[in-house]
Amino acid sequence: MKQKIYVLGIGHNTPVCIDLATACNYDVVGLYHYNDSRTGEKDHDFPILGSFDDLFQSGLVKGNHFILSMGDNQIRASLCKRIIEQGGFVPTLIHPNTVISSFSKISNIGVQIFPYVHIMADVEIGDNSVILSHSIITHSTTIGKHCYLSLNVVIGAYAKVEDFVDVGMGALSISGKVNVIGHHSYIGARSLITKDVPAHAIVLGSPARIIGETTR
Repeated sequence: MKQKIYVLGIGHNTPVCIDLATACNYDVVGLYHYNDSRTGEKDHDFPILGSFDDLFQSGLVKGNHFILSMGDNQIRASLCKRIIEQGGFVPTLIHPNTVISSFSKISNIGVQIFPYVHIMADVEIGDNSVILSHSIITHSTTIGKHCYLSLNVVIGAYAKVEDFVDVGMGALSISGKVNVIGHHSYIGARSLITKDVPAHAIVLGSPARIIGETTR
């Protein structure tokens, strides 16, 4: 019998997360929106059951499973914490069409790994991080908590990606050149990372350079 799961967050990424949950043999039974403006509607033929506040006030969280579809790392972290505090589960979902080394260590809380990702040996992935399709995490690398790695990202060997990092499509960090990508930093799409990135930095380009700072 399939385990039931609810999706939090309604937007363009919602059906992507529904596909992942379904591929991982879950039965998606309903969706929750950030407010009550769409309660009673359907999205991709799934019922919108209420708002986040409705969910947390309903007593439904305890014992149930949830997938978080939003890209905002801060919101995803906050919701994950609230679900766990109320006795719910945010399971790690790994698409069957991935290559994952038996020597890797992946948190069992909230990690989402999409099709055709390659996780090499001695990689560690922290709670509630998302790795989108066709990305490669090279050996001996750590991905922190609440990170979001977009499509076709390559993180070179020996790097530490700290918590709350966003990495845009097609970004590449060079093995042996990048030791740390600092917490709350943002790596722009197609950036070539050739040296360490400070915390809260916004970097862009090839080679990447700092163009600003994140505000949280």
